[in-house]
Order: sequence, then structure tokens, then C-alpha cells
Amino acid sequence: MLDILADRTYRHLFLAQVVALLGTGLATVALGLLAYDLAGDGAAMVLGTVFTIKMVAYVGIAPIAGAFADRVNRRGFLVGLDLIRAGAAVCLPFVTEVWQVYVLIFVLQSASAAFTPTFQATIPDVLPEEDRYTRALSLSRLAYDLENIISPTLAALLLLLMSSGTLFLGTAAGFVASALLVVSVMLPSPKPSAPRGIYDRTTRGMRIYLATPRLRGLLCLSLAVAAAGAMVLVNSVVLVRSDLGLGEAALAWTMFAFGAGSMSAALALPRLLDRTTDRPVMLAGAWLMVVVLVALAMGMGAFGLTWTMLLAAWLFVGLGSSTVQTPSGRLLRRSAHPEDRPALFAAHFALSHACWLVTYPLSGWLMTRFGPLVALWLLAALSAAAILGAMRFWSAGETEEVEHSHDNLPLDDPHLAGHRRHSHPLVIDDAHPRWGAQF
Repeated sequence: MLDILADRTYRHLFLAQVVALLGTGLATVALGLLAYDLAGDGAAMVLGTVFTIKMVAYVGIAPIAGAFADRVNRRGFLVGLDLIRAGAAVCLPFVTEVWQVYVLIFVLQSASAAFTPTFQATIPDVLPEEDRYTRALSLSRLAYDLENIISPTLAALLLLLMSSGTLFLGTAAGFVASALLVVSVMLPSPKPSAPRGIYDRTTRGMRIYLATPRLRGLLCLSLAVAAAGAMVLVNSVVLVRSDLGLGEAALAWTMFAFGAGSMSAALALPRLLDRTTDRPVMLAGAWLMVVVLVALAMGMGAFGLTWTMLLAAWLFVGLGSSTVQTPSGRLLRRSAHPEDRPALFAAHFALSHACWLVTYPLSGWLMTRFGPLVALWLLAALSAAAILGAMRFWSAGETEEVEHSHDNLPLDDPHLAGHRRHSHPLVIDDAHPRWGAQF
């Protein structure tokens, strides 16, 4: 997997991702402390609002930014967004009112909503070979998982030497370092797409996404991941601290088990995907999450909850989650021409986060109102229903990739309304003639 780091451009981009993630992790810790300083016992409400602002920015800004990403120099665009994020982070230690936090977080997360999908869409242009791109996806997944472990530890060490507000300077330094790494390499900039109206441009990625059968399947799988993942991320603190009566260290180890499962999948997937296709692997990972949630609910009902049981469950939920999420970039890469990739990655970024925007509050409400057993059963049911939807939309016989074009699709074409008829004249998929040319 590490041999792809021999590519200088990708190596610099990967390092840019790592330092930006470390900076973001420091900001997460610092925001909690800042919220407590400003609001005291109301800190939870402040943080809840901050995370809602983050999701709203992701869902609303990403498609707009993705629509215009192919019209500007990609390297300059990414560097500018990094500097905007650094500027917002530098301002955070000096805020005195809660509303100022909200404004700065919206600016920072809006820049991230534009940066992340554009950055993700750049990697398949840098590594056009699918096997190398698959390894890059796994390496990226590992970076996310390691950040969840390293950032809190680094923040704890820094807090021994400096005030909490100084952590935001570390966040800014991470974004500046990311900008320097991006500017140090030349990035491919695909030719701009044909001129289109504002509405056409801003909705194009979303329309291509929702018109593509396998991507509709991917959206369903994203909902399955969000349903199972929300149970872990939202309710672990209640399960560990209240139901089991364990301390903060136990909560950290519980979340580590989830991350360890995710990392295990990321390490195993490149070789597995060399031998098989994405669909059976991703579906197996999704069903694994459902089986684990059901098994945990049955175990709790029969024997009561134990920490060992919870650790094992979260390990396998993490394994399943990463198995679904890691190959998703391969599906997006196959489903658009290079000039449309930023818009398509932005559409996936927005839609997948919209799934989390639904399941986060749903998971918390089910846990608070009905308890862990009902939360487990209903979230498992939601995840299973989403997987069945994915199997319905994404046919097992779909071809991997064919030549295609979206340039002549009118805004009201049935293709864009989710109809299964394609107007592409270039290649017909004999296995599924009712669909026409597949993406």
C-alpha cells in the first residue's frame, strides 16, 4: 500500500491531508473547551449547534462549490480554501460571544465543504490506475482513523504546556502546512466542461449522481452506514458511562475498538478488491453492521450489557463501516468524466452527510426516549432497509465502466428524474438492455 507514496504529487497531497486532519482534531478538542468557557453548563447546546452548522454547511455549500471547481485552477482553489480555514481558526481564540463562534465555524466548515470533495476528486487524476487509486483510498481511510486516535492524545500533551485557546493556533498551522504542501506540486486540471447556466451547473453533480443506478445504491449504503455509525458515535458515552458505570478511559477504549475495526478493513481491502468487485464487498460490510447490531440487542436482552460485548460489537461495526465507505471513491471515479468529478464528489459529500444529519438526532432521540434495545433494533432495521434499497438500485450484473456522455441531457430528461432509460448512444450494456449504457 505504501508504494504509492513514491509518487511525489500524491505523497504531498497525502501529507497535506494528514496535517489538516491533525489540525481539525485539535480544533474539536479546543471547541469543547471554548464552549464551556463561554456557556458553562450550556456548552452541550453550543456544541450541538456547532455540529448542526457544520452539517448544514456540508450539505448546502459542497454542491455549489463542486459546480464551479472545474472553472478555476485547482491548486489555487485548494490553497485559497486552506488559507480561509487557517484564518477562521486563528480568530477563534479571540471570540467573546457565542454567536461569533457560530459565524467562524460556518466560514471554516464552508471552506472545508468546498475543499474536501475537490481534493478527493483530484486523487483519481493523480493516480489514474484503479489498483493504485484503491490503495490511496485505503490509505486515506487509515489517515482518518489514526487522526481519531492521535489528535486527542496530542491535544492532551499540548494542554500540559499551553492554554486551550492555543490549540486553535495548531489548527491554523495544520491548514497552512496543508496549503504549502498543495502549492508545492502541480495538479492536473481537467478541461472545463461546456458552458452552462447557474442552475444547471449547481445541480449537475446531484442530477448525475441520482440518475446513476450504482450511485443511488451507494447513497442507500451511506444511509446504512450512518444508521449504524450514529449508534456508535452518539450513544457510546451513555452505554459506557451510565449503563456500564465505567470511566472516561473505558469510553476512549470503546471508541478505539471502533477505529481498530475500521483500520483493519482499510488494510485488507486493497488485496480483496484486486480479486473481486466492489458490490459484494460493500454489501457484505453493510450486512455485517446489521448482524452485529441485532446480535448486540439480543445479547443485551438475554444477558445484559457487558463491556467485552460492546467492544466486540463496535470492532465489527467499524470493520463493516470502513468496508462500505473505503471503495466509494472507485464508484464515483467510474461514474463521471474528469471535468465532472468535482461536482459528483461534492454531491456524494453532501448527500452522505445529509444521511448523518438525519441519523444523529434520530439515534439520540431513540436512546433517550426508549433506551438502548429499541435504539439498536430500529437503527438495525433502518440500516437493513437501506441495504435492500441498495441491492434494488445497484444490479449485480452491472458492468464496471463504459464510455458515456452527459453533455446532451436536457434538464427534464427522464434519465435525470431517475428513469432507467439512458440516452447514451455509444455503448449498450447487453446484460441489462433496459438500462441502456451503464456508468
